[in-house]
Amino acid sequence: MSAPTVLLVDDHATMRAGFRMILEASGIEIAGEAATGREAVERAAHLVPDVVFMDVQMPDMDGIEATRQIVASGSSSAVVIVTTFDRDDYLFAALDAGASGFLLKNAGPEELVHAARVAASGDAMLAPEVTRRVIERHGAAGRPPETESDLVVDLTERETEVLRLLAAALSNSEIASELFIGEATVKTHVSNILQKTGARDRVAAVVWAYRNGVA
Repeated sequence: MSAPTVLLVDDHATMRAGFRMILEASGIEIAGEAATGREAVERAAHLVPDVVFMDVQMPDMDGIEATRQIVASGSSSAVVIVTTFDRDDYLFAALDAGASGFLLKNAGPEELVHAARVAASGDAMLAPEVTRRVIERHGAAGRPPETESDLVVDLTERETEVLRLLAAALSNSEIASELFIGEATVKTHVSNILQKTGARDRVAAVVWAYRNGVA
């Protein structure tokens, strides 16, 4: 797979410059930059990057609305929200908007590069901090957990293994390596997990795993 291309979106030029330096040093191409949500939508449509690193709080249009518009357009670009997590309502709104990943702004260089590659491959990237916040919110407001017998009936042993690794924030390729199976097989297991648990996406599947004692 060729190196992914990334669009950097942040209203602080110094933040964009820092991300650019880190990503380019690892061979990732920067397709362009934007300082507002509106610019992000326009440049994502024009440049069609593999990944958009999206800030949340920006002038003109915030990153959540920009994410929603990019996803709704049918774009092939995956959006990774980069936030300080000082507003949980932004986090959950971004989930609903279709974001593919979440990172802390102080994430280390390896995490940034990993997030770009994972999102470009079509996988979801959730920082552990995000997973905890998602679980806390859904655990408090969601439906009651299923029983252990329901879990046994619904998921095979292999599907349960895959779900645990999903909850540990591993990508499909990393799960394949961990379980010594093909990546296509992992994708099949993930699809089955989503169908059986009724989860809309990988994020919802992780929530289900924590609430049912799988993770």
